[in-house]
Amino acid sequence: MKYTVALAAAEEGGFTVRCLELPAAISEGDTKEEALENIKEAIELVLEVTQEQARILGEVTTVDVETPLLQAPLVTLE
Repeated sequence: MKYTVALAAAEEGGFTVRCLELPAAISEGDTKEEALENIKEAIELVLEVTQEQARILGEVTTVDVETPLLQAPLVTLE
């Protein structure tokens, strides 16, 4: 599955990356490549927790929501 991530240079050095579809998935790395590898693990962990929460909550569905244009540079991960 593909996810869209926003990658930004951190003030203290390195890079911060967050998944736009999963706001709880945030990571960082010393290089862009490291940050992009690290966000994959963060996404997997968030998905595991989300699946467990769905089992606890019972019925889960989806909704369509229009969103504004994004300002950050985007990278799509597979």
